[in-house]
Amino acid sequence: MSPAKLIDTDAFAATMRSRIVRPATREVLVSRFAGSDQEGDLTVPPNCEGLGRVRHFRRATAAGWPENPLPIDPAARRLGWPGGDMVHAQVFQNAACGWRCWYCFVPFNMLGGDETRAAWVTAEQLVDLYAREPERPDVIDLSGGSPDLTPEWVVWTMEALQTAGLADTTYLWSDDNLSTDYVFTHLDAAARDRLAAYRNYGRVCCFKGFDAEAFAFNTGARPDAFEAQFRRFGCYLDLGLDLYGYVTLTGPDEAAVARGVPGLMDRLQALHPNLPLRVVPLQIGDFSPTRERERRGGHGRFEAAARVQEGAIALWTAELDRRFSREMRALGVVDVPLGRP
Repeated sequence: MSPAKLIDTDAFAATMRSRIVRPATREVLVSRFAGSDQEGDLTVPPNCEGLGRVRHFRRATAAGWPENPLPIDPAARRLGWPGGDMVHAQVFQNAACGWRCWYCFVPFNMLGGDETRAAWVTAEQLVDLYAREPERPDVIDLSGGSPDLTPEWVVWTMEALQTAGLADTTYLWSDDNLSTDYVFTHLDAAARDRLAAYRNYGRVCCFKGFDAEAFAFNTGARPDAFEAQFRRFGCYLDLGLDLYGYVTLTGPDEAAVARGVPGLMDRLQALHPNLPLRVVPLQIGDFSPTRERERRGGHGRFEAAARVQEGAIALWTAELDRRFSREMRALGVVDVPLGRP
């Protein structure tokens, strides 16, 4: 993508936010899965009147990749479970995103705030739909899209769960693309305090690539937004949230891995020395939207990026071995200390 066509994150995020939240009525535009292009990738039919889906989060991953304990272990710790190899989560997706990651499993036509593919609902209405499900999961995942465009949604959901008497038995998990500062510009201090104090809540932030070039390649956004990810995560640390991370290790240049991955580790450890142990690398999968984008002009992007991520994950693992003791590496993700040093 040429520099002229790269996304201006701040401007585009503001436009997307304006399409999907109505603060005065506490409504969020939530994607409708029933009849969508995403429905074909679902393992079970949509629920909650077409606005929800059940996701199976599995610990097992592909050979050569680390296990993914998220959100299995955080939910188990908070709800008093023994843990396990899988957890079911009730997923709701807001209907916009400020970036256009080429590997996103959500079709782009569900990321632009299109009211014909979504519905305006309150958090209370979503929690009511969830509560009426006959076999509802114990985990709610607020996903997207990009939930950081609508930080009120998380707080409103906390309040709705408390009103419904479900706060103690439901673990709330939300995704964050680290694309905005809206937690600090659209939430007041009381709302931020509620966010930090809510016991059964965890937030997972996704770092998009191992350097600025990989970030732009992955997101379609200007590379300067790469640095902003780390600043935003640091602000969340200061807020006292229970934080975890994902990272996608794809990029356009295999040669950049040797410098990019250690550099990424350095940036993470500058935020907290233990942070890499709370970050899970995600292997990019081959979903229907990804295949369709490749067919329409990906120019071999998926194959090239797959080679890069295989080299990157090997180096990521080696860097963990080099930087952390065996005892630290053996800790469960929820036991890795992440308070400000």
